[in-house]
Amino acid sequence: MTFGDPLLSANVSVDYRNKRGVLKDICLSIERGEIVGLVGQSGSGKSTLALSLLNLLPGKGGAICGEVLFKGENLLSCPERKLRNIRGREISIVLQSPLTALNPVLSIGTQLTECWKVHARGKSAQGQAAICSALENVSLPATCEFLKRLPSELSLGQGQRVCIAMAVLHRPALLLADEATSALDPITQSEILHLFGSLNRNLGTAILYISHDLLSVAALCHRICILHEAQIVECGSPQQIFHSPQHDYTRRLVAALPGLPTRTGTDSPSADNALAPCAL
Repeated sequence: MTFGDPLLSANVSVDYRNKRGVLKDICLSIERGEIVGLVGQSGSGKSTLALSLLNLLPGKGGAICGEVLFKGENLLSCPERKLRNIRGREISIVLQSPLTALNPVLSIGTQLTECWKVHARGKSAQGQAAICSALENVSLPATCEFLKRLPSELSLGQGQRVCIAMAVLHRPALLLADEATSALDPITQSEILHLFGSLNRNLGTAILYISHDLLSVAALCHRICILHEAQIVECGSPQQIFHSPQHDYTRRLVAALPGLPTRTGTDSPSADNALAPCAL
């Protein structure tokens, strides 16, 4: 697959007040329309990197050094007012748990409407059309009955689809999916992977898919980056990572797997490829 100029190019290091070297000289690029997987064990700094790309760490006591170039502009030097226009409209994030991402006392319809109003000034009919389209993109009904539901009335999978609908409501160029499937059962996880692949193909959305699950990453992504001890130690295609890993940590990750997913010959990322075991 051939891509154009990078949509996002980051080179960052991160310290917290009580912990230095959380991330060390991380170099990451994402092309337009590309799905990049970021793999690392719990506590390796995956979520810290996602928040760094949105310049959200200062409010959490983190200090970022370096630059995050998005469409050629350094987000780390942008004023907060401009960043608020970028977050959610051009770069969106989906977090691990919909139970904490959604407001428990507001209906789904109200939350989607508020999400629309933050970045759009069109007529209400335009907002409703965008909401219906976003729900359709994630295979949820755009009915009055569904929109009146509270988050507690949804299954975990439905709640995560609502979060994804909010994230793609304004058709962002980049979607950050931070452990977005780790709290789901295997069937729902597979459905969400299908959904990410579909959004990438149909909307052209670039995705940074963050996970500790190598099998799901291999089924979805064009490239995989391995994060270990605060650094990206290896980056390559799924075929290279799984069949010819270069770093010792990557080799240990691959060796720990019971089997590898099969990707059929296509340039497009697709979660349609079953997570079927194959020989190393």
